[in-house]
Amino acid sequence: MKKSPLITTNELVEALAEIEHAQWMHWSQAAANVAAATRLKWQRSWVDYAELPDELKEADRVWARKVVSLLRQRKLIV
Repeated sequence: MKKSPLITTNELVEALAEIEHAQWMHWSQAAANVAAATRLKWQRSWVDYAELPDELKEADRVWARKVVSLLRQRKLIV
């Protein structure tokens, strides 16, 4: 009998995307040498992942899917 996964791939992608967003916020807030206009643009995204518009969430999901793909290639997940 095949066991069902603890979470689905989509749930894993969302969890990883949330972590990616937190990592990006930390990095972007620490970035010292960026143009003022860039910093102002970034500041609009310095919110919890759940508060992001879907198009910005999708940018984080792209990186999360790369992690899932790497984990699959290494046979760490199915």
